[in-house]
Amino acid sequence: MNNIISYIEENKNRYVEELSDFLRMESISSSPQHKDETRRCAHWVETHLRDMGIENVEFIETEGHPIIYAEWMGAPGKPTVLLYGHYDVQPVDPIELWTTGPFEPTIRNGDIYARGSTDDKGQVFTHFKSVEAYMKQNGSLPVNLKMVIEGEEEIGSANLEKFVRENKEKLKSDIVLISDTAMYAKGVPTICYGLRGLSYFQIDMTGPNRDLHSGSFGGAVQNPAQGLAEMLASLKDKNGKIRIPGFYEDVRKLTKKEREAFAKLPFKERKYAKQLGVKELFGEKGYSTLERVWARPTFEINGMWSGFTGEGAKTVLPSKAHAKVSMRLVPDQNPNKIARLFKKHIKEITPENVTVELTQMHGAKPALAPIDSLGVQAAAEALKKGFGKKPLLQREGGSIPIVVTFQQFLKTTPVLLGFGLPDDNPHSPDEHFNLDNFHNGIKTSAYFFDTLASMSNGR
Repeated sequence: MNNIISYIEENKNRYVEELSDFLRMESISSSPQHKDETRRCAHWVETHLRDMGIENVEFIETEGHPIIYAEWMGAPGKPTVLLYGHYDVQPVDPIELWTTGPFEPTIRNGDIYARGSTDDKGQVFTHFKSVEAYMKQNGSLPVNLKMVIEGEEEIGSANLEKFVRENKEKLKSDIVLISDTAMYAKGVPTICYGLRGLSYFQIDMTGPNRDLHSGSFGGAVQNPAQGLAEMLASLKDKNGKIRIPGFYEDVRKLTKKEREAFAKLPFKERKYAKQLGVKELFGEKGYSTLERVWARPTFEINGMWSGFTGEGAKTVLPSKAHAKVSMRLVPDQNPNKIARLFKKHIKEITPENVTVELTQMHGAKPALAPIDSLGVQAAAEALKKGFGKKPLLQREGGSIPIVVTFQQFLKTTPVLLGFGLPDDNPHSPDEHFNLDNFHNGIKTSAYFFDTLASMSNGR
C-alpha cells in the first residue's frame, strides 16, 4: 500500500486540476439546452476511465442521457465492488447568489466551489483517482470492480432502473459503493448505513363550483381552505405522533447499539436550533433529535395554496384548496402500503360537503445496510486510515432510491461512503467540496479496496 499512498500524495495538485476540468462541463441533465454539454461530459468520463487503465469501458445510450459502464475483473476469488456515481448536476439558479461562476471552479479557504463539486462529481472522482493509483502503480486492483456512472440522477434516474433490471448478470456484485452522502461534520468521519424512504402526495380539495363572495356566501358552504387545514392538522397530535391508523405497525425499532452510536455524535440541540432560526425543536416524544430525523417516520406538509394570495384584499371564499405532503419512511415500512393507509384515512376524514382528489407523486423504499457486513466493516477501517480517526455511525433522513434498486435487483449490500459535509450547499448556490476531504477520500477509497480484499480472506 505504501506505493499507492505515495502516488496519491505526489499527484494531489494534478487531481485538483483534473477535477476542475470535470466541473467546468455544464452537465445539467434537466435542461434541454445542456443536452450536448451533458453528453460531452459523459464522453469525458469514458475517456478518463480509459486513460486510468480500465480497458473495458462502454458508452451506453439510453432514451435520455448516456450511462458509462466500466469493469476490471482481474482478481479471481476476491469480492466484486459495483461503484455507482453520477456526472449530471442540478441547475444553478438563482445565478446571482453565486460568489463566482458555477462552472468556473474556484478555490477559497480550502474548498473548491462549483456546481457538482460535492454532488456528485467531486465524490465519485475520489474513487477514479484511487483506482488510477492502483492501475498505474501495480497494473491491477486488489478486488474486482464494476462502475456505473449515470447522467440522470438529478432527474430521477429515469433510465437507470431499466438498465439495472435488464443487466442483472452484467452488474452482479457483492457490494455497491456509493459516495453521494455527507459526513456528520468536518473532522468527524462517519459511515451512513441507512436512508429513509418516501411517500409523496398532492391533495386537491374542491368545495363550491367557483370562487364566491365571502360576504354573500360566507357561512353557507364549507370553505375548502379551512377544511383542508383542519384535515391536515388532524394527522398529527400535539406530541408529533402521526394519527394514520396502522402507520407505525411495520416500523423497525432502533437497537440499543444504534441509539448508543447516535449518542456518541457531537450533537448540540441548542446549536442546531440556533442554526435553524427556531427557539426550540419539536418532534415525536421519546426520541432524540437525531433519532427522529434519521430513524423515525414523519408526516410533513410541503406546501399549501388556496384562494387569493396577492397584494391587498379580496374577500373571496375559494373554490379549491391544495397541498403537497410527504411521509418519510423507515425500515421496514413499504411506501405502497403507507400510500394505501393514507388514502383510506383521508377518505374517512374528508368532510361530506367537499370532494378530495389524491395524486400519488413519488415513492421510495427505505434502505439499511447491516453494520456488521463485510463492506461496512471495510469502510470503517478505511476511514480510520484515511482520516486518522475511528469513524462513527449515522443514518440520513433523505432518500436515494437507486440504493434500493440495487438491493432489489442485484441482492447486493450497499456501502454509503460519503466525503461531503452538511454545509457543502448541494443543490444551492456556492456549492463546494472541502479539499482535505477530497484528498483524504482518495486515500480512503484506496484503503477500502485493499481492506476489503484482506478481510474477505477470512470469510
